[in-house]
Amino acid sequence: MVKRATIVGAGPAGLIAAEVLSANGWRATVYDQMPSVGRKFLMAGRGGLNLTHSEPIARFVERYDAPEWARPLLQSFTPDDLTAWANGLGQDTFVGSSGRVFPKVMKASPLLRAWIKRLDEQGVEFRLRNRWRGWDAKGALSFEGPTGSVSDMPDATILAMGGGSWPKLGSDGSWTDVLEAQGIPVAPLVASNCGVTVAWSDVFRARFAGTPLNNIAIHVKDRRARGEAVITDTGLEGGAIYAVSAALRDGLQCQDTRATLTI
Repeated sequence: MVKRATIVGAGPAGLIAAEVLSANGWRATVYDQMPSVGRKFLMAGRGGLNLTHSEPIARFVERYDAPEWARPLLQSFTPDDLTAWANGLGQDTFVGSSGRVFPKVMKASPLLRAWIKRLDEQGVEFRLRNRWRGWDAKGALSFEGPTGSVSDMPDATILAMGGGSWPKLGSDGSWTDVLEAQGIPVAPLVASNCGVTVAWSDVFRARFAGTPLNNIAIHVKDRRARGEAVITDTGLEGGAIYAVSAALRDGLQCQDTRATLTI
């Protein structure tokens, strides 16, 4: 008997789950509250779609805030595996001067179209415009769709609904309320890969907003990153900032005076 899996969320995490399950004999159904899949994925493509990095895996793992937790995951699906996956969908990649890996077309839409085509061929079913509401009295998944309420009782459920960073694209974090209503502990959603707000003086802002900072080193507590950033009207943005933003955020939340950003 074919087992059924329901995936809630049609972003990259949900799509790759559906791909793996359907390739291994499962009947996979993907629900999403938006009218199309991969909306935040497409947004990421506006910056060229940085897929991964070409540096050695040992160094790559240490980029993560919890490397011991991330190591077995990244070793089971390495950056090379991700690159091979993209190439297998007909989207050739290249390594940029920074070591980052991009599709040659420098956008996400061709990759997403090829991905959806593969999922269709593997029998994955998409049910869009269906917002997950939790579970009904019988323990079935409950959705609210264009035609009313829908129930689904699969053999396995995967929740892949992302954070709360892009409400307009579907990542509104509303699922946390659903889980908490069931007595399931949920860690508070916090900003990650974010810029830093700095109260520049009017003189500094007028003179330097938009100025790139190239080949810099940034220190926050015990975290150190090299790369680039840019001075904005409201603070600092860029890859080097994103690499230490979690340490800076956590330090500021607990008023840790060591959480000083030094460039």
